[in-house]
Amino acid sequence: MVQLVLEAMEIRRAGQADAADVRELVRSAYAKWIPVLGREPVPMAADYDRAVCENMVDLLFVGAQLVALIETVNAADHLLIENVAVSPAFQGRGYGRLMLDHAERLAASLGLPELRLYTNKLFAANIEVYRRLGYVIYREEPFKGGYLVHMSKRLAAA
Repeated sequence: MVQLVLEAMEIRRAGQADAADVRELVRSAYAKWIPVLGREPVPMAADYDRAVCENMVDLLFVGAQLVALIETVNAADHLLIENVAVSPAFQGRGYGRLMLDHAERLAASLGLPELRLYTNKLFAANIEVYRRLGYVIYREEPFKGGYLVHMSKRLAAA
């Protein structure tokens, strides 16, 4: 007999007390990109003490374990996804997609018609994931010896 155990999932907004955990999760999630870029990705050096106060940083817990986060910024005419990070031990299980879906619901609740994000052009696998989820490239720009790829997704009218 196979026993299936489902742990409760919870998404909640980060507060000041969560800044260190946010920093740790982001650093571990982005570490795999250091050899690709030849440097730390920008999110690894961000000020998360400030980000959790100024932006919307939503945390995904499975049971008591922090497994993923999404950082968004209300930019008046769109919701900017500043950062999506999934703990390496939990990557490949759909948690990143769950957080992107959460951002869509958040944008809709704020009355915003569009999501935007940017990523490094060398993160080709991520770009393909975003394309499969309906994001389109609208601009590329030079950045720190490489290129940023700006993507957007229009939301269906409610």
